[in-house]
Amino acid sequence: MLQTNSIARKETSGGVGPVDTRRGFSFTPYVDIYETPDEVVLLCDMPGVKPQDLDVRVEEGQLKLYGKVEPRQAPADYLAEEYGVGDFCRFFTLGEEVDPVTISAACREGVLTVHLPRAEKMKAKRVAVSAG
Repeated sequence: MLQTNSIARKETSGGVGPVDTRRGFSFTPYVDIYETPDEVVLLCDMPGVKPQDLDVRVEEGQLKLYGKVEPRQAPADYLAEEYGVGDFCRFFTLGEEVDPVTISAACREGVLTVHLPRAEKMKAKRVAVSAG
């Protein structure tokens, strides 16, 4: 399980495969996470999700990511069908280091990028030293 000072993954299913829900299949998206001195950044793979079909929210100390995927319009008689279509869902527990008010997100070409800025009190600050 991923553990950093700022964010912890909260499993929403047993893994990255599909989970049968009331609305159909829901997938746990793959996420890359990196840190800079000022923020934690999440890169979430959500193929087929349009920006208007994303729901990114912070509730009770958790970052909740939802992406709705519309079913494909395709012929009913597939010779082979390997690509599963379903919604995406992933939760993360936020640490005190993250400022929930300034979280931002953008979606481009099926990748949701979430910026989790560090709270001002948690940022490193340089102290000026005076002579004498």
